[in-house]
Amino acid sequence: MRLHNLKPRPGAKHRTKRLGQGESSGRGKTAGRGGKGQSARSGSSIRIGFEGGPMPLIRRLPKRGFNNKQFTTSYHGVNVADLNKFDDGARVDETAMSAVGLSNGPSDGIKILGTGDLTKKLTVIASAFSASAKAKIEAKGGTCEVVSRKPAAKA
Repeated sequence: MRLHNLKPRPGAKHRTKRLGQGESSGRGKTAGRGGKGQSARSGSSIRIGFEGGPMPLIRRLPKRGFNNKQFTTSYHGVNVADLNKFDDGARVDETAMSAVGLSNGPSDGIKILGTGDLTKKLTVIASAFSASAKAKIEAKGGTCEVVSRKPAAKA
């Protein structure tokens, strides 16, 4: 088997339909575009929701409801197993985690999650802890400190 012997599997390739190849081809004359009009012209495309004359349905319907997304608190999740990167007895806070690459990008704080096992005694400072993460950290003799960080004003 060499590169020049490679072929696609049988049935994987379809012959392209050649449009406008005479009336007897079955796809000649208007080539599947129907009669005259906007959609029969070359380069024509009508955006989704366009209805021609009337006001589009999406603009006719009343806008209702409430979305609270801009006021939610978004945390970066860091697993307990990832904290093994730090030395035994270290003080682990948000700046230490971002220096190691555990939490990058905008967020309202860090939440420590309980996936994995912790092998070291650490003092962990974060915005939130899951119950299993707190139990695993304290089982190794470490401590969990909750720091409330005021979320940045969202525009």
